[in-house]
Amino acid sequence: MLEKIEKGLREYVLVLSIIIFFIGLFLFLMGLFNYIGMRNFQLDFFKQLNPPDWNAYILVFGLIVLSFGVYYLYSFLKKRKFVLDELKTDKRSEIIKKRNKLESTVKHLPKKYQRMLTEKEDEFNIK
Repeated sequence: MLEKIEKGLREYVLVLSIIIFFIGLFLFLMGLFNYIGMRNFQLDFFKQLNPPDWNAYILVFGLIVLSFGVYYLYSFLKKRKFVLDELKTDKRSEIIKKRNKLESTVKHLPKKYQRMLTEKEDEFNIK
């Protein structure tokens, strides 16, 4: 059951990380606006929170969510770039050298990249 959920989320990791990034940024800014005195930019919901210390919690929670969003977005883009750069090569020996790392990296990316790796292995007759 958990594997199915993981595989389903893996297909949408880019979209989810961007959404998490923007939610974290929004919450962080709402908490920050309270501290720097820019209450005009806050939403009414955040203005009415009592006690005002809730804005500190929103600020910290927003920073944590923002950090997760940045991490997952960076991680996905780094893995994607690695796989695409390695698959551009026309040398069979380079694919064989980095095959283990490519396979472990592709496990964390959408199925499209798994298919690309399989096609490249078929092209070079790697089993």
